Amino acid sequence: MNNKDHTRLIKTLNTSSAPHIPARISVQKVMLWVCITLVPATLAHVYYFGSGILLQLCLAIASAYLFEWWCLHWRKQPIKPFITDLSALVTAWLFALCISPVAPWYVAVVGMFFAIVVAKHLYGGLGHNIFNPAMVGFCVILIAFPQSLSLWLPPGGLMDSIASTQTLSWSEVINWVFFGPAHELINNADIASAHIDAVTAATPLSAVQTGLQQGYSLSEVTEQAIFGDFGGLGWEWIANWLFIGGAILLYKRIITWHVPAAVLMTTIAISTPFYLFNADVFMSPQQHIFSGGIMLAAFFIATDPTSGCSAFRGKLIFGAGVAILTVLIRNFGSFPDGVAFAVLLMNMSAPLIDRITIPPPYGKKSGGGFDG
Repeated sequence: MNNKDHTRLIKTLNTSSAPHIPARISVQKVMLWVCITLVPATLAHVYYFGSGILLQLCLAIASAYLFEWWCLHWRKQPIKPFITDLSALVTAWLFALCISPVAPWYVAVVGMFFAIVVAKHLYGGLGHNIFNPAMVGFCVILIAFPQSLSLWLPPGGLMDSIASTQTLSWSEVINWVFFGPAHELINNADIASAHIDAVTAATPLSAVQTGLQQGYSLSEVTEQAIFGDFGGLGWEWIANWLFIGGAILLYKRIITWHVPAAVLMTTIAISTPFYLFNADVFMSPQQHIFSGGIMLAAFFIATDPTSGCSAFRGKLIFGAGVAILTVLIRNFGSFPDGVAFAVLLMNMSAPLIDRITIPPPYGKKSGGGFDG
């Protein structure tokens, strides 16, 4: 074959830009597996705290896709590929698991606005956001509507013993979310106030913070019925199902072990000295893990590849940072749970961690990660 024939043959080949190795798994399949593994924990949430979580999930999903479509249309991006990649669904799902089942309807709408529009599309869309969208949305509503998130239902099985009313029905949940908890009792403020107090309770972490501020010891606070053997009643099983879901993601190689192991092991390592120093003030390691959002963060939030770190060493540092900041905020901060703030602070640190921990390309001298 002469040179002309060779050139003509090359021109006829269908070549494309790198990379030429096909992706092992698509974004859509990754997000689908995340959703599948969230189902058991969501059902446990329904069992212990009622059907309100399903309503919040519907509100968050509807808002997320509405804002997703609007942003894609505004940015003149193709609609179908990004709508069907399920990333907005995962963001909405994670957000819904963090808020109260009886939070007002506008909480989900505002949260998804900041998650999808601000944290995701204003940074360039999927793959370009430097902050975890779900945690941005949650932090915004945590600061803007703290009272709305403080109203939680007692875990299943306690409602009848705590309140004179039965567990809230589906229609009562809808009335509560859209019209307020005293909607049907608006003509009698005293009865309405009693009704609200009767069917709401603090989260375990909120109860710990409030009790310690009032001068009670931790052992006295945890004698309340909302606490179980290791953490919050109901929250223990939700955490167990999140762990199982995370194990499935590890088995499917959707995530690696580095971030979950770093989060859980560092939580134990950093909380144990505090607990041994003063068990009447600082929670035990198992109470940290089985109350609040540590387990959700370990497997589903801090493992976000876009807003997290790339190198294995970087993932270990990232996960450890999330755990350390969470424990410190819980012990000394103004908020009962510091998971969301810890994740966002580590998102800010991720580029620097990557710069230090990602090895230099072959043939390039290593300068500690900072060379040219």
